[in-house]
Amino acid sequence: MSQGPIRVVIAKPGLDGHDRGAKVVARALRDAGMEVIYTGLRQTPQQIVAAVVQEDARVLGMSILSGAHNQIFPEVLRLLKEQDAADVLVFAGGIIPDEDIPALKAAGIREVFQPGTNTDDIVAFIRNAIHD
Repeated sequence: MSQGPIRVVIAKPGLDGHDRGAKVVARALRDAGMEVIYTGLRQTPQQIVAAVVQEDARVLGMSILSGAHNQIFPEVLRLLKEQDAADVLVFAGGIIPDEDIPALKAAGIREVFQPGTNTDDIVAFIRNAIHD
C-alpha cells in the first residue's frame, strides 16, 4: 500500500497562535516528497480528526506550545479510534516537558520531537514507521 506519496496532516491544536515550527516541519516533509496538508491555527480535536479522515492521511503531526497536550492529544487519539482511523501514525512536537512524554507515548503518540530536532530525523521517523 505504498503507492503515491505519504499523506501527512500537520495540525496546530488548541489556542496556540504561533506556527513557525509546524510550517518548518511541513516544508521539510514536502521537500522530502510527502504530500502535506496543513490545517492552520487553533484547530479543535474534531477538526483535526476530520481533516485526517477526509484527506485519507497516513500520518498526523501535531504541534503544541500551550501546555494543553495532556488533554488535547489523548482526545485526538480517542476520536481517531472512533473514526476507525487508529492506524494513523501520530507524532507530536512543540513545548512538551520530558516528564509528560512517557504518558503521551503510552496513550498512542508514536514520537515526540522537541525544539531543535533536525527535520531530517522527523522525515526518517515517518519513513521508517510507515514502511515497517
